[in-house]
Amino acid sequence: MTSYTLTEHMVKHTSTVPATDGVEMELPVREYDGTPGNGHAHDREPVLMLHGRSVPELAGFDLAPVPGGDPNRYSWAQELAAAGYDVFLADLQGSGRSPRPGQMDDPYNANPAQQQPVLVDHTIPAPGPPPYKSELGNSDSDEAELATVVKFIKSQVGPGKRIRFVGWSAAAFVMGPYTLQHPGDVESLFLLAPMFPPRGRWSGNPDDPFGLPSGVTALPVGKPANLFGFPMHVASKAGFKKSLTGTPSLWEAGIDERVWAACMENDPVGSKWGPQTNGDYEGVLRYRNTYWWGWNNKTVPLKSEGRYVLGDRVPVLILYGELDRTANSPTPMIDDLHFSVPDLYAAIGGTKKLMFCFEGSSHSLAWETTARAIHHFSKLWFKNGKVEGLSSGKYFRELDGNLIPLP
Repeated sequence: MTSYTLTEHMVKHTSTVPATDGVEMELPVREYDGTPGNGHAHDREPVLMLHGRSVPELAGFDLAPVPGGDPNRYSWAQELAAAGYDVFLADLQGSGRSPRPGQMDDPYNANPAQQQPVLVDHTIPAPGPPPYKSELGNSDSDEAELATVVKFIKSQVGPGKRIRFVGWSAAAFVMGPYTLQHPGDVESLFLLAPMFPPRGRWSGNPDDPFGLPSGVTALPVGKPANLFGFPMHVASKAGFKKSLTGTPSLWEAGIDERVWAACMENDPVGSKWGPQTNGDYEGVLRYRNTYWWGWNNKTVPLKSEGRYVLGDRVPVLILYGELDRTANSPTPMIDDLHFSVPDLYAAIGGTKKLMFCFEGSSHSLAWETTARAIHHFSKLWFKNGKVEGLSSGKYFRELDGNLIPLP
């Protein structure tokens, strides 16, 4: 293990989110540099970690320990830095420490179905229609922000360096299509509980697979596209804690409170919503509504320079929980909302693909006690391109660590 240094960066980016189109903003990027050799560019081995839909970056990858608990279990970023990697963590616009478009500051812009159970009687007196009748982000704006962060990282570590991508949950919608289009930037792709709709939105045009989905003629610049009708989702503390499912023995006492506190720490507005107890706000988890496309059975097997991108030019490691009912739809759903991790593995064309299903784990396995095993697997993968000597195939990981091949 090596020591590491912490640096906070503010990376300039010109927004392409319709609500803030053309506005120059700053994306916060936290860096833990554990690279030996005093940080010389040729020694640095960069890792970029990206959050999912609702949980901000630091709560997901750099969580402070539960009082009295394991001091390092929940900071995956610091664990990688201590192993000698230069780790970068970024929040996309509308999440965590990044700027939130002003539309997110109006509680009436929340999903109408969520207003009554989450906001009424304390934050707003009664439900009402959203004044801004559109989603905030989309695949193009998310990938533009990711590209800005990648360019910044390369300016720090050297333009020839390829970056190890780590994405949790809906980060797959951003990192997956980016990797398919820019394989020269990505050393490997590690997806934790990835969201993947096999029949998800796509252009319908094999010559332009990442173009706008069929039936969508344009995403207007500088004004709402009005595809969803509201810009923001909200969740109460009770609802969030209820979503932390899985095997009870894998949850350390107090971890739910620590995660909620971390989500609220970076949200000065949402943390002042919700009911009060003794004058203290409970807070509300705010996250943007986003329209994604280009991540499906049509795009994942794409080739570049005659080789499959995923599983050939870019090796892929996938981890998910046995009891994950978010990334694996328990019943058939409409195409855009039917998710399957095994279908993602099957769609990857190359042979450099490895998948583990963790016994008893849920969609939130980064906060379970098995987090240590996830960190260990990632270090093995980054160093050797193998985990427990395996470079391909799919396996069921039992609670005791035993690996069983899956058919």
